[in-house]
Amino acid sequence: MEIKVIKTEDDYNSALKRLEEIFDAPVNSPDGDEAELLTVLIEKYEEEHYPIESPDPIEAIRFRMEQMNMKKKDLAEVLGYKSRVSEILSRKRKLSLKMIRQLHKKLRIPYDSLLTEY
Repeated sequence: MEIKVIKTEDDYNSALKRLEEIFDAPVNSPDGDEAELLTVLIEKYEEEHYPIESPDPIEAIRFRMEQMNMKKKDLAEVLGYKSRVSEILSRKRKLSLKMIRQLHKKLRIPYDSLLTEY
């Protein structure tokens, strides 16, 4: 087991290939320990080189509405007036701090997603 820090794309690809070979190794075995270490190193490299941006707040709201089978009228119960919901979803009105708190509380949308500029 030769584990080293992943610094290049070649290192990354080699680590992925090796992880694929030992992926089903039993836990607490030498190969299982190697797989666990490789997973940590791969995740660290991916976080640095392939970051995933937080979604746009409006897209986050739409996605959560879809997940919860919500309609605009349902969202109006969270934010207030139905016309306000239309303005927000069409990006004519910005989210207020009160709205952000309500969306986080009622729909469990992370603050990070709701506070992103759009």
